[in-house]
This record gives sequence, C-alpha cells and structure tokens, in this order.
Amino acid sequence: RSHPCFAFPDWAYKPESSPGSRQIQLWHFILELLQKEEYQGVIAWQGDYGEFVIKDPDEVARLWGIRKCKPHMNYDKLSRALRYYYNKRILHKTKGKRFTYKFNFSKVVLVNYPLLDMASSPFLSPFKNFKCLQCEKVMWNGG
Repeated sequence: RSHPCFAFPDWAYKPESSPGSRQIQLWHFILELLQKEEYQGVIAWQGDYGEFVIKDPDEVARLWGIRKCKPHMNYDKLSRALRYYYNKRILHKTKGKRFTYKFNFSKVVLVNYPLLDMASSPFLSPFKNFKCLQCEKVMWNGG
C-alpha cells in the first residue's frame, strides 16, 4: 500500500551526521505530535487549514527536550527554534492567537512520511490524491 507523506525542500533538512540533529527536526516532531491522538490535549489542529495550537507549551517543550536529549529545554527555547522556520516559510505565527501557528503547506512536497496518515486529517485531505515522486527515498523513519 502506498502511503502519502510530507517533506520540505532540501534546505529544511540537517544532514543526519550534523551534531545534535538526533535525526529529527522540530517541524517533523510537531507533525508527529499532531498526528498522535494521545497528544491532543497538548497540541492540536484548529481553525484554518494547516493551523495548530500548542495547548500545553511546557509539555511540548519537555517532550522536545526528551527527544533531543536536552533536559533544559523550555518553551522560550522551543519558540526561538520555531521562529527559524518563519524565514524559511515553513510555518508562521497566527496573529492575535496565543501559541497558535500555521504550516505553509504550499511549501510541502509529498515524499515518504510513514507516520502521517493524511486521509484521516481534515486539514491534510487535499493532499491524499498526490502521488509520491520519490517513494524510494526515506526522509524520516519515525526514529
């Protein structure tokens, strides 16, 4: 069975060998949390297409710190990392809404993203009919 998936342009990826990368980037991690039902009290899709709200910023930061082996991670540091993606146009802050961001899905390219079941997400369903052009290339293995 083919599985629809996300990837961003090459510049969005750190080489796996780069120090501290732990083979996942923050935007990958956010998509992973958004996809898992058990984190809906922490982070969830809402509002406009691609928009999500961080309901428990401290918990998202704690989870990110665990994932990256950085025990002193906090929301201030995490939000600084999120701002890096503004210039890359991967996501932006939603004006007037606290802890609310929006992915720029026009930058999205479908590739191999096995944990993301787009058919089940009302925000991602327009992508379900696209075909992967590079299915043989695994960009993220859920590590």
